[in-house]
Amino acid sequence: MGDPQKNGPDVFRLPGFLPFWLAGTVSMFGSYVTALALQVIVLLSLHGTALDVGLLNAARWLPYLAVGLMAGALVERRRRRPILIGTDLARGVLLLVIPALWLLQLLSIPALIVFAAVFGLFTLLNDSATQSFLPRLVPTRSLLGANARIDQSSAVAETSGPLIAGALVSLIGAPLAVLVDAVSYLFSAAALARVRVVEPRLADGPRSAIWSDIREGLRWVYRHRTLAPMAISTHVWFLFSSMLGTAFVPFLLTGLRMSPFQLGVALAATGVGGLLGALLSTRIGLRIGVGRTVMAGTTLMIVAWTIIAVVPVGPGSGSRWISLAVVALGQLLYGFALGAENANEMAYRQAVTPDALQGRMNATMRSLNRAAVVIGAPVGGLLADTIGFRPTFGIGIAGLLISLVIVASSPFRDARHGGLAPGSVSP
Repeated sequence: MGDPQKNGPDVFRLPGFLPFWLAGTVSMFGSYVTALALQVIVLLSLHGTALDVGLLNAARWLPYLAVGLMAGALVERRRRRPILIGTDLARGVLLLVIPALWLLQLLSIPALIVFAAVFGLFTLLNDSATQSFLPRLVPTRSLLGANARIDQSSAVAETSGPLIAGALVSLIGAPLAVLVDAVSYLFSAAALARVRVVEPRLADGPRSAIWSDIREGLRWVYRHRTLAPMAISTHVWFLFSSMLGTAFVPFLLTGLRMSPFQLGVALAATGVGGLLGALLSTRIGLRIGVGRTVMAGTTLMIVAWTIIAVVPVGPGSGSRWISLAVVALGQLLYGFALGAENANEMAYRQAVTPDALQGRMNATMRSLNRAAVVIGAPVGGLLADTIGFRPTFGIGIAGLLISLVIVASSPFRDARHGGLAPGSVSP
C-alpha cells in the first residue's frame, strides 16, 4: 500500500476527507452515549433482564438480516453522498422519540425494541453507503491510512463517550442523554454536505434484476480465495462477540453492582486501547500483513475476555473498584486488538474489490455479520439469565477461538497490503 507515512497524516490533505472524517467522528461520539443510555434504561429504569438487552441489541441489527443484501445492491444504483446525508438527518430526528416517550410516560421495552429496529434500518443504509463511499474519496494507496484515521477518532469517541454518557445519565437521566446523539447526527449531515466529490454517473439503459446483482455480490465474496475465509471467520466472530457483549453490561450493572459511571469507565478503557491499536495499525499491518494482524488481534481478544471472565467479586464498594480495574484491563486489551486489526481488514477488502462491487461486498459482509448479532445477542442474554455470566463468557471465548482457527487454516493468513495473498485470484 506504499510508505507508511503516506498512509497516515497525508490523508487529511485529500479533498473532502476532513469533513467526511469530522462527520463520522462526531456521530460516533454520540452513538456511544446512546448505546450506554439505552442499556441503562432497560436494566435500571425499566427493570429489564439480560435477555431484554439481547433483544434490544438484536432489534438494532434485524434490518441487516431482513434487507441487508438488497440494500447493498440498491446503494450501488444511487449516488452515495445523498444517502449519507439523508440517513443522518433521519436518525437525528428519530432519536427525539426516546425523550418524547419518556416525558409522556410511554417508554417501554417493546417501544425501545421497535425504535431500535427502525433506527437500524437507517443505519444499514448509511453503513452500506459509507464503506463504499470512502474508496471514491481517497485513492487505493491511502485506504489503510484513511481507515486508520477513522479508527483513531472512533477510539477517542469510544474513550470519552462512555465517560460522558455515564455522567449525563447520572445527571439528567438516560432518556434525555440520547439528545446528544441527535445533535451529533445533525452535525454529521451538515459536514457531509460540504464534501465535494465527483461520483460516477449512473449507467443509462436497462438494469439487471436486483436479485442478479445480489448473487453477483455473494459470488464475489464467497468465491474469493482470501475474502471468503475472512468473511466466514468474521461471521463467527460477530456471533460469539455479540454474546459476550450482551452479557457484559448486565454483568457489570447487576452482577458486580457497578454504577452507570463505573460502567462508563470500563467502556472508556476499550476506547483507550482502541486508540493505541489504531495508532499502530498501519505500522503493524504493513510489517506483518493483514492476515497475521487479524490472528494476533483475535488471540489478544481471547486473553482479554478471559481476564474479564475471572474478575474477582467481593462485598463492599472498595472491592467493586478492584473488580473495575481488572475489567478495565481486559477492555483495554480488547480495544487495542480491535483498533489494530479493523483498519487493516477494512482497507484490504476495499482494495481488492472493484468500485462496481463495493456496495454489494460491504452489504454482504455487514449483513451476515449483523445477522449473527441478531442470533447471538438474545442467545447471550438468555444464557446469562439461565446459566450465569461466567459460563456465558466461556462459551463466547470458545467461539472466538473457532474464528481464529478459520483464519489460521486459510490463505487469508498470508494476506498483505499491496496485493492479494500468494496464490490468490479474483473469482
